[in-house]
Amino acid sequence: MSKERVLITGAAGFIVSCMVQYLNEQGFENLILVDDFGEETKRKNWEEKKFNCIVERISFFDWLEEKKPKVDFIIHLGARTDTTEFDYEVHRTLNYNYSIEVWNYCTANQIPLVYASSAATYGDGTLGYDDNHEIIDKLQPLNPYGVSKNEFDKWALQQTNQPPFWAGIKFFNVYGPNEYHKERMASVIWHSFNQIKKDGVVKLFKSHRADFKDGQQLRDFIYAKDIVKVIDWLMNEMLHESWTYQKNGLYNLGTGNARSFEDLVKATFSALDLQPNIEYVDMPLDIRDKYQYFTEANMQKLKKAGYTEKFYSLEEGVNDYVRNYLKQLKVY
Repeated sequence: MSKERVLITGAAGFIVSCMVQYLNEQGFENLILVDDFGEETKRKNWEEKKFNCIVERISFFDWLEEKKPKVDFIIHLGARTDTTEFDYEVHRTLNYNYSIEVWNYCTANQIPLVYASSAATYGDGTLGYDDNHEIIDKLQPLNPYGVSKNEFDKWALQQTNQPPFWAGIKFFNVYGPNEYHKERMASVIWHSFNQIKKDGVVKLFKSHRADFKDGQQLRDFIYAKDIVKVIDWLMNEMLHESWTYQKNGLYNLGTGNARSFEDLVKATFSALDLQPNIEYVDMPLDIRDKYQYFTEANMQKLKKAGYTEKFYSLEEGVNDYVRNYLKQLKVY
């Protein structure tokens, strides 16, 4: 059993509840979980996990001040992630201001930190998908969510007072268990699975660009089980001081291999032992001008930092997700 006490924000959500489960499996049970735990749709994501205590997001910083807990590591993944929420103040409050408070707490108490950034910071990809600090000021995200994440990245890089070790992780297109509550914002696999069960057909967006055929829009899809393994590796590197301050900074986290939505849907049908049946529909106007047609993480920086594990292929990840979770309505 690990003795380290780890504090995790966003713990009732999709990726983070997977993180908690993975940490439990690695022997971490002395966990402080932070989130809005009043959302019933997320309850099954966290209620059977092993942890020390839960803290409501709204009272988190007051709780820290009052309890002064011993904390060895913070995984800050809590955020407002809805890319169709266009009120920037919502994102600024939860993704920028809140993150500054977490950072300052880690700095004041010399606690290593891993936090969630996003590939949404890269906008339409004009400047590429390199986790190079030199381009951060030039990036133009396509929505308020991406803006809020990039603004915090910029702020973090400007700080002379920092946590001893830290990494901001730019998640690409994550899919996997525990996203039942996300509805419209759930992965295409989740939507595909439900469309197949209901109608036997999956509807994909048509391309509205001449240089992409329908269904050939490309994304760097990464399985949630790979995300949590990378964060666990970062945490162990930092806790055991294998990490150095020179490695502090922003890191892409995708597979480094873009795949099409058509590939994704075909893998979903295959996991259900069915032949593909795809219909193409017009993209909603509210997202048409803010749609990314291609994302692919440059993963050299993380590899150079020492991460060597192989990622799930798209087919392997979808097969595990569909057969072992969606079909059985299970959480991880």
